[in-house]
Amino acid sequence: MVDHRPAVVGADGSAWSLQARPSTAPSRRRHTERPEPAGNGPGGVYVGLRRPGDRETVDVNGAEGCRAARERARAELASCLRDVRAVVLDTDGVLVDSARLHAAAWKDAFDACLRAHPPDDPAQRRPFDAGEDYRRYVDGKSRLDGALAFLDSRGLRLPEGGAGEEPGVGSVRAVAAEKERRFVARLRASGARTWPGTVRLLRGLHAAAIPCAAVSASRHARELLAKADLTELFRTVVDGQDAARLGLRGKPDPALFLEAARRLEVAAAEVAVVEDALAGVEAGRRGGFGLVVGVDRTATPESARDLREHGADVVVGDLGELLNAVPGSAEG
Repeated sequence: MVDHRPAVVGADGSAWSLQARPSTAPSRRRHTERPEPAGNGPGGVYVGLRRPGDRETVDVNGAEGCRAARERARAELASCLRDVRAVVLDTDGVLVDSARLHAAAWKDAFDACLRAHPPDDPAQRRPFDAGEDYRRYVDGKSRLDGALAFLDSRGLRLPEGGAGEEPGVGSVRAVAAEKERRFVARLRASGARTWPGTVRLLRGLHAAAIPCAAVSASRHARELLAKADLTELFRTVVDGQDAARLGLRGKPDPALFLEAARRLEVAAAEVAVVEDALAGVEAGRRGGFGLVVGVDRTATPESARDLREHGADVVVGDLGELLNAVPGSAEG
């Protein structure tokens, strides 16, 4: 099913245009002590120093060429992205294939907790589902919020515990710390992978001079991006370390996304948010962002519908669908 949604426009209904910025980088041309003529004509063509009386010229063709290249790059984006001024993307599951590592680490931690504290209701003693339970209760949230949400869904009321709690099963913070320990071990062992469509979209946005930010509730976002060789494609990164330092609330609160937009110096109404988590697309809706794209990599009968119900304007199965075509829905 194809989603024929209109392109994004500004809050006032106007379209945005690209402005070529003059380069402020110092010239790398080596100046000789004396100008050296080239060619056979009288005086030749001078390189480096200008002769007295020469007029300073502006490389109009170069500026026009850059502008034309950017316009061509924008034309290769899906229509819903062509008029946005910036894009903020979630990290885990959108940029980097790390959601599977998070889900596996959560399963180890939660299953150990369920064995140590079996719920009164036998039906609630079933193991953590790394697909559905992960998507509904922990994906996109901070470790503490995710642990609280899942344990509450099973009727477990553990003490919260204190800061710096050791990994274990005796408190909510201990379970969260156990998940962190297992995630780091898996990350060190397997590294981080990304998807070809993700790289193509990021390069397309870069060519179109649309600045991007990476956002994550995880404290490992910068490490993940570096391992996937994506760091240079982002103007800024807002992760769990920034959230703790700045006191930013986790998703579905839009604070992380709004901080990214602030750093990019673009109003939320002119920014697209790209998210795979239900809490993330809800945060994009709450934050008043101009476009919320849901990424449905699970492609279950409910997943695309849930993303739309939580705030996604457009749902895609891969970021490559945001190039060269109007993106469609992954519902089916």
